[in-house]
Amino acid sequence: MVAGLVRFAVRRSLNDTRHVRVVKRRHATGLVAEVYRQVERDFSMLAPPVALHSASPDVLAASWMILRETLLAQGFADRAGKEAVATGVSLANDCPYCADVHGMTLAAIPDAGSEVAVLTEWARASSVAEPVAAPFSPSHAAELIGVAVAFHYYNRVVNVFLTESPFPSHVPESAKPKARKVLGGVLRPGPGGAAAGESLEFLPAVPPRDDLGWARSNRVVAEAFARAYAAVDAAGARSVPSSVRALVLSRLSTWDGRAPGLSRAWADDAVAGLAEEDRAAGKLALLVAFASYQVDDALVEEFRRTAPGDDTLVELAAWAGMAAARRIGTWLAGAAPAREAAA
Repeated sequence: MVAGLVRFAVRRSLNDTRHVRVVKRRHATGLVAEVYRQVERDFSMLAPPVALHSASPDVLAASWMILRETLLAQGFADRAGKEAVATGVSLANDCPYCADVHGMTLAAIPDAGSEVAVLTEWARASSVAEPVAAPFSPSHAAELIGVAVAFHYYNRVVNVFLTESPFPSHVPESAKPKARKVLGGVLRPGPGGAAAGESLEFLPAVPPRDDLGWARSNRVVAEAFARAYAAVDAAGARSVPSSVRALVLSRLSTWDGRAPGLSRAWADDAVAGLAEEDRAAGKLALLVAFASYQVDDALVEEFRRTAPGDDTLVELAAWAGMAAARRIGTWLAGAAPAREAAA
């Protein structure tokens, strides 16, 4: 009964999603309904970090695909190691929501093993272009680097669209320690894990990607990211001005992962050369990619005055967040152990 109440509370937290209206489960149709069903089956609840993408069905499917096929699906790496990576990345990116959820899930896994602390520290170091050597075998690389790349993406969009806590605002602080323990138990994986590859049906197959060398030892992970990248690229083409995409990609090409500074003056300077009508989109995209914790209501509202649709806002944030995560994937690939034959 207590677990059911906690699930209900987290579902209610969908009402606290900021800036966009999440499609309710009872109103979901088509691809959104199909993804929702699989999320609830495999994750024990409709996870708000996935559902926040619902205004853009293809992006919803892409975000779920990279999460499911790395964190949840059966593979070589165990769930405790994956949760350690998710937690470490979330701590590095100042994403209290994700750090809380995955930290409590990790705490609920019995006999997690001594490698958990090492993986957490590796994941925390992954946010800069001088990561420590990968503390795992080649057979684990695609899954664990995949979790890291997925959470470098998720942290960015979660910082924009969700509050700092996975529990709704009316839950008192005094009740949260017990709720965390119960929610960790709800999210704790059962034996085996989800069957790999079942989310691939949501998006069409695409050719291999040059920036997915780290994933090639695992066919399912490689296909999941390739399809997700293609869907988010298409969303960016729809919703992000080409001048903004060029600006963000140019800055990412030389980025070493370090924070741009405490103020946002760097973003104002960066967009000065854009057409006036593109500057709000440019500033928001830059902040999502490089300092998502600095995105505030005023910045989002400035963008909404030029592009009011929920789908456009979600697609811009998703494109910028994924662009940054892909860049991080390139330097994690450089520190990965040598690949084995394709699985």
